[in-house]
Amino acid sequence: MFMVSFRLSRKRMVAGVLALALVVCLGYVGVSKLFGSSVETSTGSSVSSEKRKNTAKTNEQRVNFAKSFGWELQEEPVEILEVIVPKEFDETYNGYNTIQKQQGYNLEKYAGKRCKRYSYLITNYPSAEGEVRLNMLVYNDKIIGGDVCSMDLNGFMHGFPLES
Repeated sequence: MFMVSFRLSRKRMVAGVLALALVVCLGYVGVSKLFGSSVETSTGSSVSSEKRKNTAKTNEQRVNFAKSFGWELQEEPVEILEVIVPKEFDETYNGYNTIQKQQGYNLEKYAGKRCKRYSYLITNYPSAEGEVRLNMLVYNDKIIGGDVCSMDLNGFMHGFPLES
């Protein structure tokens, strides 16, 4: 039989309880930031952090994000690709990132990261004769950028809002 004994002073017990309480509090704060929470507004309605953070974990969240710009989509993506944001941007990717910066995103933060591109067919694009898609770049269930583009040979590309 093996026996261990130790002496626990009152100071060590209090310090241990405080350390444990600190770990629990930090864990709670970390989990709530990681998964989001609801914030009560002065009118009593709740605003989810999903809207504030462009959460894109589910297809419904991605479609609702697109609808917030007035787009009507086919409900399922026509294409889902895994893409890697290049570590160093060439002229083409710098131009694409300019579009992202104009709409509040910046892909430089994701250089070298692997993300998914969800492409949806837009059904209400004005004056488009061919197929027009809304592309969303998603990293860790968060929209980090994207575009609206024509699939025609001489097509167009712009950010999420309709450009006039």
